Amino acid sequence: MINHNPGDTIAAISTPIGEGGIGIVRLSGQKALSICDKVFIPAAGKKPSGFKTYTTHYGTIVKDGKVIDEVILTVMRAPKSYTREDVAEINCHGGIVALRDTLNLVLDQGARLAEPGEFTKRAFLNGRIDLTQAEAVLDIIRARTDSALKMGIEQLRGGLSGRINKHRESLLGILVELEASIDFPEEEISISGLKSISNRIVEIEKGLEELIRGSKLARMLREGIHVVICGKPNVGKSSLLNALLQEERSIVTHIAGTTRDAIEEIIDIKGIPVRIVDTAGILEPRDLVEKKAVKRSQEHITAADLVLIIFDGSRRLAREDLFLISRLKKKKAIVLINKIDLKQKIEREKLEKSFQNIIGISAKKTKNIDKLEEMIADLVYGGSIVSSESLLVANLRYIRALQKAKIAIAQAQSSLDNNLSAEFIAQGIKEGVEALDEMLGKRFSEDLLDKIFSEFCIGK
Repeated sequence: MINHNPGDTIAAISTPIGEGGIGIVRLSGQKALSICDKVFIPAAGKKPSGFKTYTTHYGTIVKDGKVIDEVILTVMRAPKSYTREDVAEINCHGGIVALRDTLNLVLDQGARLAEPGEFTKRAFLNGRIDLTQAEAVLDIIRARTDSALKMGIEQLRGGLSGRINKHRESLLGILVELEASIDFPEEEISISGLKSISNRIVEIEKGLEELIRGSKLARMLREGIHVVICGKPNVGKSSLLNALLQEERSIVTHIAGTTRDAIEEIIDIKGIPVRIVDTAGILEPRDLVEKKAVKRSQEHITAADLVLIIFDGSRRLAREDLFLISRLKKKKAIVLINKIDLKQKIEREKLEKSFQNIIGISAKKTKNIDKLEEMIADLVYGGSIVSSESLLVANLRYIRALQKAKIAIAQAQSSLDNNLSAEFIAQGIKEGVEALDEMLGKRFSEDLLDKIFSEFCIGK
């Protein structure tokens, strides 16, 4: 990100580009309202610089006496705004021309085009939110399921930073006691005092470990899992995808090999974002196109978190089926015996020798699809019960910071157990605090901020 003057007034289109009912041009900075004075003509009343905060006003955007658009202007004055600066939002009609011309006009009047994520970056730098809350904004925007959205909102409301700050304050309290004994040797910490410090360190370690333990599931709920459907031609792979999607996304015919390439969709299964891929069922390619399709299918299977292997229950296992069994028996998989509405001929005992998770379904009649979804959810959750309060750490940066803090605190505990001096114990505690400070953004580098906010869209 280019280093600009933090006093600049920035502007950007804050809604998706394209046709829509409303499009918003957002401004933030000291000159936001004075710029609006030059371009916004209210239908009645004062100029924008005289508007009260949290008010909306009807008028027009005008350039050289020519009306660009009829708009609604919303004013939010510092410090009670998203960025803690003066903010103005011009609600235009949602066409690209009106939005573009309005944005160009405010840029001509002294605003600068905002960098990606710069509005949220200013909210962080101005102290309205910490870094975990800033990153939660992006998680909310990218949320694919209700569970992921709930996690993002909880983090934005301070659920994660509140827990981290609690542990940080406990560490700082311990550090004060240790440094007092270092500065004033005659005030040596008593045996009971050392025992109290040890107990507090153990409690902090437990709290950090709980967050780390919930991080794997939290990442799955935020990022989803990669599930691949595979099987020989005409066993019902596309029908299964349609049953899971509850719509006809894949073409279903009686002609073997209809799906010549992977088809990918994202669905919500029990709150888990599932990126599900219907692969080509061709095992022996007849031409170059099919050869490439098979290669892509193999790549998807290799990268999959979970494989759904389908067999036709109305037929005996064929050579292609046996090939799949031998190749996939070491993968995390669910075996689906399809077409249970027909007379069964499949040798189920052969499947049971290689796989644990086996379920009979009828993809065409959507029978037992709910049982399949429950089985997928059980495999993701692993049968464990994790409190929702622990499902806050889905960001790899947070996981590394927590692990770093935990290692440092464990080192302090080890120093305490081995009767080392207060300086050694304090060093571990300090490193633990520093790791948590990096997580919250109390300590940061410009490179870190650039990396985080470059992932945001312009206008947020």
